[in-house]
This record gives sequence, C-alpha cells and structure tokens, in this order.
Amino acid sequence: MQATMLSLHLLHPCLMTLVPSTSLRGERWLRFPQCRLRPGPLRAAASGPGESEETRFLTTLSVTPNPTASEFIPKGGSTSRLSAGSQSSMSAFSQVFSHPSLGSPVTAGLAPGMSLSAGSSPLHSPKITPHTSPAPRRRSHTPNPASYMVPSSASTPVSNPVPQTPSSGQVIQKETVGGTTYFYTDTTPAPVTGMVYPNYHIYPPAAPHVAYMQPKANAPSFFMADELRQELIHRHLITMAQMDQADMPAVPSEVDSYHSLFPLEPLPPPNRIQKSSNFGYMTSCYKAVNSKDDLPYCLRRIHGFRLVNTKCMLLVDMWKKIQHSNIVSLREVFTTKAFAEPSLVFAYDFHAGGETMMSRHFNDPNPDAYFTKRKWGQHDGQLPRQHAGLLPESLIWAYVVQLSSALRTIHTAGLACRVMDPTKILITGKTRLRVNCVGVFDVLTFDSSQNSNPLALMAQYQQADLISLGKVVLALACNSLSGIQRDNVPKAMELVTMSYSSDLKNLILYLLSDQNRLRSVNDIMPMIGARFYTQLDAAQMRNDVIEEDLAKEVQNGRLFRLLAKLGTINERPEFQKDPTWAETGDRYLLKLFRDHLFHQVTEAGAPWIDLSHIISCLNKLDAGVPEKISLISRDEKSVLVVTYSDLKRCFENTFQELIAAAGGQL
Repeated sequence: MQATMLSLHLLHPCLMTLVPSTSLRGERWLRFPQCRLRPGPLRAAASGPGESEETRFLTTLSVTPNPTASEFIPKGGSTSRLSAGSQSSMSAFSQVFSHPSLGSPVTAGLAPGMSLSAGSSPLHSPKITPHTSPAPRRRSHTPNPASYMVPSSASTPVSNPVPQTPSSGQVIQKETVGGTTYFYTDTTPAPVTGMVYPNYHIYPPAAPHVAYMQPKANAPSFFMADELRQELIHRHLITMAQMDQADMPAVPSEVDSYHSLFPLEPLPPPNRIQKSSNFGYMTSCYKAVNSKDDLPYCLRRIHGFRLVNTKCMLLVDMWKKIQHSNIVSLREVFTTKAFAEPSLVFAYDFHAGGETMMSRHFNDPNPDAYFTKRKWGQHDGQLPRQHAGLLPESLIWAYVVQLSSALRTIHTAGLACRVMDPTKILITGKTRLRVNCVGVFDVLTFDSSQNSNPLALMAQYQQADLISLGKVVLALACNSLSGIQRDNVPKAMELVTMSYSSDLKNLILYLLSDQNRLRSVNDIMPMIGARFYTQLDAAQMRNDVIEEDLAKEVQNGRLFRLLAKLGTINERPEFQKDPTWAETGDRYLLKLFRDHLFHQVTEAGAPWIDLSHIISCLNKLDAGVPEKISLISRDEKSVLVVTYSDLKRCFENTFQELIAAAGGQL
C-alpha cells in the first residue's frame, strides 16, 4: 500500500500509472475484544513470556511483512507495490544537484510507474513517528486522478483478512510501514470502468488549438521553437554581457550599490556637450547589477545635474508605486559623483533585447519617401495602394491599445507620462511595448523657486500626453517622422485616409485637435472598440504557444536529471578501492543498458542514431515498466534478459551507494 502514499505533486504530470489513492474520510478504528488500536502507530516488539496475547498478535502483524500478502495488493489495480520490508534510504540526490525533483531515493522494490526523478514518498523515511500515520498524509496530499479511472478488469476489490465491524459495511484496510501496522477504513469511490492510462512517461502531441496556429513541420519536435530559443538566448547574452574595464576607463566599476556597469548605447565623446533632444541634458545608459538583490537594472545617468530640492522625491515615490505591463518600472533615484562629476541616476527594470520604436520603425535612410514629388507633386501615376510600404493597421492598433493602457494607468495615479516619444518607447519581442524613462522630466523640470503643489500642473501635462500619443500614431501610420511636422500634417492625414480605416483617422484627429474641454484617455476607448478584444485574443494565443513550448522542456528536464544520475554511475574509474566496481554487479547491467541506449549499430555496423529510441528507453526506465529487453555484452558472448523494473532497482541502489559514500556514510 505504499504507492498509495505518493501524492500527485510528487509524481510527474505525464506519469499516468494506475495508482489507486485511498480517501480516509469517515475513518474508523478497529476494536478488538481485548485491545484497542488507537490512531497512533503500533510498534512491534519481540514476543516474550510475559507479554499479553494482544501484544503477540500485534507482533505477528508487524514483523517480516510479506509483500505478496493481500494487504499489499492495491484495491482496483494490479500494479505491484512497494515491499514493506525493503530498506529505506535518505533523499540525498538534491544535495548534489540542488534540485527538488532530484531527491528521489526509492527502495529496491519501487513499483512500476513510479518516477525516479519525482520526489520521494514520506513512507521512505525510517523516522516515522507516532504522529505521522498514513491517515494524515493521505488527507494532506492530492489524490492521483488516475486512481479513479482504472480498467474494469482490475477493479475487483481484494478481500482483506482483517475483520470489520458488521455495521460499517466497509473493508478494513491494513498497512505495515517500517514495522508499524496501521488500520483504516477504505472509502475509495467506486472506480470508473473503461479507462486505461499508460504506465510510463510519454510525450503527448501538441494541443490542437496550438498545432493549427503553427506551420506544419516534417517531424514532431521534442524541443521549443527555434525562434523562441534564439530570442531567449539573445536576452541571456545581453543580460550576462560584461565590459572590459581597460577599454573604457571612464566607466566606474561601482556606482552606489550597483556594479558591473555595461553601456547599452554609445557613450558621448569626452569634453563635448551633446545634449539629449528630449531632456536637455547629456545622458548615458548602462546595465548594472544591484549588489543588494543581484538583479540587473538599467541606469539612466543625467550628466552634470545637481539636485538642489528634494521635494521632487514625492513624485518619485508615486512613480515607484506604479506597476504596469506596458511601463518600465522606476525603482530608485539617487545622486552620485562616481563619474567624476555630479550626476543624477534613475534605476529602472532591465528588459534585455529591447529596442526603441525609433530604431525599429523609423530607421529608413529615406525618411521623406512618402512626402516627395513622386508621391504628392505628381498624380499621373497610381496612388499608394492599401498598406503599400506602410505598417499593417492591426500592428498600429496593437500599439495604440498598449500605449493608451499605459497612459490610463499613469493618469489614474495622478501623474503624467511626458516621454511619449518614439525614442523612449521600448519594443521587446514582436509587438510588446513599454514606455521608458518615466519620471525623469518630473525631477529635471521641478520648479524649486516655488513651494507650490508639485501636482498642480499635471492636468496640463496629461493633455500634452494625448497630443504626443496622436503624433506617435500619425508617425506610425505614415511610417515616417516627417509626417508629424506642421507643414506635412495635411499630406499625412491624406495618406492615412487613403490607406487606413476611418476609425484610425478619427482617432488621430481627436488626439491632435484642440478641444475646449479637458480630454481623457478613456475617450478613445469607443474609437478602439472591438479591436481591444482582438489584441486580447492575440496575447492569449501567444501565451498558449509559449506554454506548449514550456511543456516540452518539462519532459526534457526530467530526462536530463535521469541522465545526470546515470552519468555519475557509468565508467567510474575506481570506487571504494575497487577498480572493477563499475564493471561488476548492478553497475554492469547499467553499463550494458548505456550501450543499449547510445551504441546501437545497424546490420552493416554503422552507428544507428535515433532520438526516439533514447527517449522511449529512458522513459521506461524512469517508470520501471515490466517490459523485458536483451542486453548484449560488448564481446557479444553474453546476453542478459532483464526488465526495466530490474534496471530501475539496480539504478537506485547503485546511486544511493554513491550518495552514501559522498556523505561519508560508508
């Protein structure tokens, strides 16, 4: 009955074995005429002449249990169970590889279907106290849903020799764990017939709603998509990038609590004033690691700025409270002299691989391509077709939804963005936007000569945010920054009218036109309309694809842990002063199994490489299925026929021997 103790979270999600789970609601304890078995465990003791009859009875129940007895046969399943008298072992693999799923020392009699890489059952610990009987553990663990869906052929309950009360009408189950006998009432729901699950790990196919999104491939992939992998590798590369201090001596090694500075953009030349077109000060940007939490951050340095009034920190504290998916969060603002001059530094979240909207959409070498004589001075040719050389309207609406969402959050908090500009909008991935450098203007333009409320002018700044949003949308629709110039606005609107829907044109006109009343970002929601649901659907579909790729890596991680264990056993040159340790006993079977995995050859002697063969064999080993395989020695003079369950037993015993030696127990 030990397998019933394994909770669902200790088993791998794809391990669909027939493991019944017993519910103990309405538990009753068995009463005998001369003794009462209480909820606490009953310890076995050697029978002596002065012992009572009930003590001898309990000793008979708990000493040398028989694994083939009826109490060890699960109700509703024919899967073999753990031998109650098998040796318990410590969960020490996690001490070596530091992974919670690696500590799975299973006894030699682990039943088929139990994962080597899953967590160990509480029953495997020899330190079972009277307060940890199987009943509370069953209540605290989630039952395996497969236990209620076993085939009808295996659903016949096994009669238990333990007596039961006549009024209960329920079978009294008995379980012996480490020399302690427990009695409980089996109230398991009746199993559902006609349901059969595989008893080994498998790779399910892609979900239909994800499979139809992706182009058909020639063969199924066991790994994540190449595009997603390249994107993640690129982000990791940027996150881990470091700078050679000898090449850039002007960059300090440490600024306040940040170290390992790495420039994210070309540094301004020394002894030259190069002011930012947005802030009016010379700026630079670095990636740095905070020594307090060891996380990467983006530092925006304002060169030569002296902070003379700290009242602006009220606005900084308000910005630090804003958390939004389309805003780069501000974490800290501080002054420093580490750059050999007074500087103001803004610390933001670091989003690796992000690029500005300016660099992605407005790097055309001919920015005035849509405002030349060919387009506007001569009309003898055809007018521009719908989206001819322009951005898709769906992409523009995706940007509008995200930018308006960011503005809505900022304005609701009583602040103003003031950096709605293509150079300060980051794009990560394909269409994910984040507004960057928020709060910088609130500090740089703070009027220290007046003691007025710093939030007094926020209403005007919020109106300016809407105009800036209209300019960004117009520039995207024209695919050129020249379209937002005062002289080119009529021509730009003509291009929008010809190429896009009237809703987009009305949105731009509303944002750019002067209104007699205060406008709100909520006013543009009716103009967006049902396109908001389109963007929500696209985001959820993207999430489905990423989850499908993540599911593949779950299986790959489990197999890697299995190979890591196997690699610590095979070809070990010497152990316990025995140079032939890896060539004898259980280790010899594992060596032949390794050859069976990786060293297959064809009839012509050529290497036979098949990834599906390796994955299938590892999954069967991890589950310990009763399937038999033939292991042939390298000289082809010996053939050993073993089952995967035998190999699993050898595998665990050998690895526990190594763990014990590493811990100084041998």
